Amino acid sequence: MPEDFAVTVGAGTLAPADGAAVALPHRWTAAGVRASVTFTGAHLLHLAVAGCVLNDLYREAHARDLPVAGAAVTARGGFTPETWASTGVTYEVHLDSTASEAEVARLLAVVDEVAEIPRALRQGVPVSRSTP
Repeated sequence: MPEDFAVTVGAGTLAPADGAAVALPHRWTAAGVRASVTFTGAHLLHLAVAGCVLNDLYREAHARDLPVAGAAVTARGGFTPETWASTGVTYEVHLDSTASEAEVARLLAVVDEVAEIPRALRQGVPVSRSTP
């Protein structure tokens, strides 16, 4: 079974309490975000997904005037050991909001549609080394 490379980012009431979590400034939250992540390439790829989704949750909630006291996103996935091909990335969202269930469901659907990093990965990403 492939290893699971999970990361969690959170802000507000759902920021990770892990003392080893990395604190980062964040446009949408005064206290910033906290990321529980191991510094490996696999984890950093998933951090990009989780961070993007978290950022877009706040942005889209703000645009819709929906209150968000806290949010946490966990992204995870594996890789085929022989080729390091991704087996896919999944993410899970936890939201602390007084918005209705219907409003939260719409918000999550919009974020899934517009989040830039997941969109780019879904299309495939050419990667090449450049020379100085």
